[in-house]
Amino acid sequence: MFLYAYMIVASVDFGAGFYAFYASTNIGERKLTELINQHLSSIWEIATVFFIFFFVGIVGIFPRVAYYYGVPLLVPGSIAMILVAIRGSFYTFHQYGSKRSKLFMFVYGATSLLIPVSLSTVLTISEGGFILEKGTDIHFQPFKLLTNVYSISVMFLAICSVLFISAIFLLYYARAINDSSSEIKLRKYYLFWSVPTIFSSVFVFGAMKLHNKAHFEHMYSYWLLFLLSFVFFILATTLVYRKKYYGLALSSVLLQYLFAFFGYGLSHMPYFLYPYLRIENSYTKSGLATVLVFIFFIAVVAFVTVFLIYFLKKPTLYLSQDRENKNSVEVNRDDNSENQ
Repeated sequence: MFLYAYMIVASVDFGAGFYAFYASTNIGERKLTELINQHLSSIWEIATVFFIFFFVGIVGIFPRVAYYYGVPLLVPGSIAMILVAIRGSFYTFHQYGSKRSKLFMFVYGATSLLIPVSLSTVLTISEGGFILEKGTDIHFQPFKLLTNVYSISVMFLAICSVLFISAIFLLYYARAINDSSSEIKLRKYYLFWSVPTIFSSVFVFGAMKLHNKAHFEHMYSYWLLFLLSFVFFILATTLVYRKKYYGLALSSVLLQYLFAFFGYGLSHMPYFLYPYLRIENSYTKSGLATVLVFIFFIAVVAFVTVFLIYFLKKPTLYLSQDRENKNSVEVNRDDNSENQ
């Protein structure tokens, strides 16, 4: 549940970062740029902190994870952390520097897509085939990871999903604050990315069959979850196409990924890493594990609560600020007319 929540929050943030760069390169996208800049906030960096905490907790609860995943996760994990630092720094320079730079926004947009790509390799590695155990030595094969068809398909799906999820969130946000010009553009973005998103999802299934047939066949046991995911995708896309009920469309996309994510996760059980690492052989029964599980539960509740409050209050705050600005403009006009 925690990984699902992080996936949604991070997708909105990273996708908005790319759209911010794209909008900054077009003169006619000023309104969209303002919309995205109002949405982007340092609060999203909390998600990264929780994500790091998650992996620390996993190692505490399942110590053998560190043995197998230590070296493989060191490379993509380090790359992701470096990209996160670069992304945050360049955005800060762009926002608060004396001069706006297109180079800064380019780096910000590029890292917004490279971070989810690097993080997606964790799921790819868990399918096996990239780690070899020889005695007490663990050999990681990074070149095979970067050239494998399944790995490439997952990376492409990660990019499509980030832009797809972010587009529907920003579309709902634009409708909530009555920004019609941004709404028109974001609707086009959503409909555009809906096509590669669904096709890349199908391609991932096909690539998994070739890479890990055992997992692929186990997914048949959870076919209903994947069917529901597809149904909610159709519902969301239909609503957006008809320009109706964007709030329901956003909820449908969230449910689409919820069912797909849990379908994948349940079918992956009981393996952490094919074929070496199983949950029942990795769990520690120490008191530390119990404490960590409890902390995990509290962290998930806090994580979800903070961002739900942020999601729900942000449009309202914007509308109230917009009204105050309009009222101040009207007051200034009245004062000027009286002085004249």
